[in-house]
Amino acid sequence: MVLICAAVQVLAAAPSFELRAVRTDVPPVIDGTVGQGEWADASRATDFIQYEPRRGEGSSVRTEAFVLYDDLHLYVAFRAYDESPVAAQLSGRDADLFEDDAVVVLLDSTHDRQSAFYFMTNPLGTQADGRIGDDGRVRDTTWDAPWESAAQRTPEGWTAEMSIPFSSIKYAAGDEVTWGLNLGRSRRRTLEVSFWAGPLENRDRVSQAGDLVGLRVPPPVDRLQLIPYGLSQLEEGTSTDWRAGGDVRYKLTSQLALYGTVNPDFATVEADQEVVNLTRFEISLPEKRQFFLEGNELFQQRIRTFYSRRITDIVAGGKLLGREGPWTLSLLTTQSKPFEEASSGVPSRANYSVARVQRDVLGRSYVALMAANRRFEGRDQGSVGLDTNLFFSDTWGMTGQVVHSHGEHDKGTLAFFLRPAYDSSTGHFHVRYSHLGERFADNVNVIGFVPDDDRRELDSAVEKTLWLKSGPVERLAYDSNYKIYWSQSGVLRSWEIRQELGTELRNRFSAEVSYIADFQRFEKDFRNRRLGFEIGYNTREYQSAEVGFTFGRNFDSDFRLWTATARYKFSDQLSAEYELEHLTLDPDPEGESTWIHVLRASHFFTKDLFLRVFFQTNTAIDRSNIQTVFVYRYRPPFGTFQIAYQRGTAEFGQRSEQGNTLFFKVTAVF
Repeated sequence: MVLICAAVQVLAAAPSFELRAVRTDVPPVIDGTVGQGEWADASRATDFIQYEPRRGEGSSVRTEAFVLYDDLHLYVAFRAYDESPVAAQLSGRDADLFEDDAVVVLLDSTHDRQSAFYFMTNPLGTQADGRIGDDGRVRDTTWDAPWESAAQRTPEGWTAEMSIPFSSIKYAAGDEVTWGLNLGRSRRRTLEVSFWAGPLENRDRVSQAGDLVGLRVPPPVDRLQLIPYGLSQLEEGTSTDWRAGGDVRYKLTSQLALYGTVNPDFATVEADQEVVNLTRFEISLPEKRQFFLEGNELFQQRIRTFYSRRITDIVAGGKLLGREGPWTLSLLTTQSKPFEEASSGVPSRANYSVARVQRDVLGRSYVALMAANRRFEGRDQGSVGLDTNLFFSDTWGMTGQVVHSHGEHDKGTLAFFLRPAYDSSTGHFHVRYSHLGERFADNVNVIGFVPDDDRRELDSAVEKTLWLKSGPVERLAYDSNYKIYWSQSGVLRSWEIRQELGTELRNRFSAEVSYIADFQRFEKDFRNRRLGFEIGYNTREYQSAEVGFTFGRNFDSDFRLWTATARYKFSDQLSAEYELEHLTLDPDPEGESTWIHVLRASHFFTKDLFLRVFFQTNTAIDRSNIQTVFVYRYRPPFGTFQIAYQRGTAEFGQRSEQGNTLFFKVTAVF
């Protein structure tokens, strides 16, 4: 054991890439122009290394990055040299900017070598930000923070500048502080992604980032932030509804903060997108509500004992979140509005509480204790468990979890899994054994997400990507998965074989073929199979189109599933995305054959003044939903003025019943 720990600590040694932090008394103007005078004394990073397609080779184009700081901000600038025209099409916040020419700052501001913030922009100055956890295993794109960015095209390529307030992040404060730092660039035309510190095994690999040393960062100056809102709702056939509420954040230290919410509003959050579900299990939906987003990356375990979408209408909630030394803490509690009929016949409230305490071990690994509970009518349901993410080298690691549930059932309440894995920039392999007791989900799912229990499951997967230097094929990707599970009594319940092969050609066309065969035992035995084909074209400048066809046998019905997606940029300001799913079943006793249409369109007058339209239909459940939102962010991203129109908004999988509705919402930031 001593030898293993010593080996892990050696492998977790400090990276060789280092920048000395340079303090400035005159902050640069964030206008996208990287002037010689503003950045003359800054630390400079060059000689970027490819992550893909030629991992470990020097970047094919020159990139220079500059870093400065003062008491309140970190400043980063890029000069991205390029003789070819740059690709810059994405204008919506939190778009996947790796699909454009872009630059990225990865900031491990607590220097735990496991978690980080990322800040990204393209030649249009579009912003994307988020959180990275588990040393790159988890990426949360929903996290938002206020920061500045600007970019300019130049005769030599393009330039960008960023200003990241310390008040937007959690960070290690003090004299001679070290933060983790990596600086990256995406060059869409050649699919090249390169970083200053590398070569990387994963583009989000925090432990392989460099160091920004010598920082002298004071504790937070502005500790308190208030975000109140006011909303009026006018729905046809009903009286006008007025609401108010808000959020508050107080920084206890530079790394630990308290959050509170009162009567939070989710009225203008985009509706969940309808999708075809060919399984008999519940679909997990993404969280979009602001109160739950901060720290959401901490709850992405395989056995999901906390699923925030279980919490619906909230009266009030509170949260403690952050780090102290090697400890990461997340404590959350919310009180719901009355939502169920109690045994007394009077509507009753429920309290949801979650606690997670995580301890760093062996460099970039951790072990954690987590508890989740719903209290309703004096009864508790939920779970307590341990989980871990261990790294033995840059490519070999292991995740594991053990959970005991409590509630209505006291037998079959244990669950656990163990998963050793190999991960590199071009490959993945894992084997996993899982055990879920017969009544585990019944206890957990009032606050967690466990689609199925009563399992003893074994599965494995192999993935491999090949980049070819010449010829018509540029990239090949192979993915296979094998799974089998039995009930706790030893009865075979299911097995599945999944195979996929995809290719991307140098002429911008792509193709994929997939095959799935499985056995499912429910009220009877079913043998299902699916064969699918997809072909697409991508200009690598936003415009793209793809069509797919899948057919086979699914639960005693022959099925055909047509899919299509398309994205088009009508102008620098106006873009649209369309998705289609058309399912036919024969026989179809439940009337599940359907057409699903989804349309998104955005018109950006500026990056903080825009109009968005979302439209979807699902003919199987008579759903037709439209939502139009006009947004002005006068203090981005939280200080906003919104006018929204909705019709037909409903819970996922439910028919449309909402009439024409108009919302007016103002959110302030203090």
